[in-house]
Amino acid sequence: MADTGTARGGRRRGRHVAGQRDGEAGPGLVAPSATSGLFEVFRRRYLLRLLVRREISARYQGSFLGLFWSYLQPAFRLAIYYFVIAEILDRGTENFAIHLFAGMVMVHFFTESFGAGTRSIVRNKSLVQKMAIPREMFPVASMLVSAYHVVPGMVMLGGFCVALGWRPDLIGLAAGLLAFALVAVLGTALALLFSAANVFFRDFSNVVQTLTQFTTFSVPMIYPYSLVEQRFGDFAQYYLLNPMAEAVLLFQRAFWTGTTDDPVATEAEHLPDHLFALGFAHLGVALVVLALGQLVFNRLENKIPERL
Repeated sequence: MADTGTARGGRRRGRHVAGQRDGEAGPGLVAPSATSGLFEVFRRRYLLRLLVRREISARYQGSFLGLFWSYLQPAFRLAIYYFVIAEILDRGTENFAIHLFAGMVMVHFFTESFGAGTRSIVRNKSLVQKMAIPREMFPVASMLVSAYHVVPGMVMLGGFCVALGWRPDLIGLAAGLLAFALVAVLGTALALLFSAANVFFRDFSNVVQTLTQFTTFSVPMIYPYSLVEQRFGDFAQYYLLNPMAEAVLLFQRAFWTGTTDDPVATEAEHLPDHLFALGFAHLGVALVVLALGQLVFNRLENKIPERL
């Protein structure tokens, strides 16, 4: 009887092992796709930090000045804008160089996040094929690297504004944070969508380059928003459907308006009504696009390694 029980136990263990070999997940085993997604990306913050550091180190590899270039280049651009555009090409807008540079900081953050995020999976194909990590980590890391390189420009902008008499205020700080969050979410959402599509068709990388070039002229950066209202009247409200235009206006509220002689009058003349309501509405839409991007990415994720 003991031998019979032992034999039955052996057969049960054999069937259990055979079931695992046939693809039945045993206790404690989870399919790789079950641990993917943006939540898993931030749960594995250690790997995310490693990717961000790797990207930053690669950008400055072989450079003598290294990170100092991130401060030197924005300082030169700001000086050029101030002396050339403000003094030579006077457009009648007070402190127009600050107006322009504030918009450029947000545009640069978006174009870098969108462009680098779109190329991130193809550029890191060796890691994608060899490591079992959430592939959403690559577009997210690209956005964080872009944010890291935007900080020096913000430091230069803030220092120059202080020299012109600007003092931070709570409403301006909230406007700046809302603009930054809007661009970060929107850039990540579009990078998720286009990074997966770029694996299957490399043409999407060229499409992104075209779209980012259009961004420069579709926001009130090289011209004030008041000019759009003067030229288009009631149709100017459709201009504000562009989330990047709203992000630039919010960032100009955070920095530029405070450098003028009468910030209240400048805000009334050059900024639209209900600025924060529009900003939060665009942030909500960006979050919806992020969820859509995650959904599309999940549908394509299993096919990415073989297409690379």
